[in-house]
Amino acid sequence: MAAAEMERTMSFDAAEKLKAADGGGGEVDDELEEGEIVEESNDTASYLGKEITVKHPVEHSWTFWFDNPTTKSRQTAWGSSLRNVYTFSTVEDFWGAYNNIHHPSKLIMGADFHCFKHKIEPKWEDPVCANGGTWKMSFSKGKSDTSWLYTLLAMIGHQFDHGDEICGAVVSVRAKGEKIALWTKNAANETAQVSIGKQWKQFLDYSDSVGFIFHDDAKRLDRNAKNRYTV
Repeated sequence: MAAAEMERTMSFDAAEKLKAADGGGGEVDDELEEGEIVEESNDTASYLGKEITVKHPVEHSWTFWFDNPTTKSRQTAWGSSLRNVYTFSTVEDFWGAYNNIHHPSKLIMGADFHCFKHKIEPKWEDPVCANGGTWKMSFSKGKSDTSWLYTLLAMIGHQFDHGDEICGAVVSVRAKGEKIALWTKNAANETAQVSIGKQWKQFLDYSDSVGFIFHDDAKRLDRNAKNRYTV
């Protein structure tokens, strides 16, 4: 699916489910006289009520996390400045949260904003993440907002063929620009990782090469860690 279509899909899916719940929509009575007013039926009232109150679940629950740069210098352990912000399980709750939080271009320097599957913490030490790795994309300062949104939509909309391999994503704001990293859980599964990397580039219409680094390499070698896969 092209990047420009993803945002529409989240709304379209909700609309289609509402139509299905109503049996595909009502038909106009051919026997009505011209100008006659159709009274609202109980079915119509029920449908309108559903349209207002029904929420549409996503494949998994997801949690937003914020790593506050103003407290990092005072912390002794990496990750201790992470804060659980909000957990959502429906399309409507996602948009409610997304529309009321700062987008990457508005985050303060040094901030990291994460969206991970519920009960997976955005840490190398998390049991689900421990044997995984990351794909990473770079952006000019203030230019990652749309790509961050499309990354979120691709994850929570289960657009990846190997979506079960994905732990979450993080956008990092730094002085030289912004980076988005996609975390996966089984780095040694080359077939799955390469598929995820290729699809991610396609979803975001990203033309530069992207590399995949194993968490184990990053822990041992820090900035000297090399890409194991490139697409």
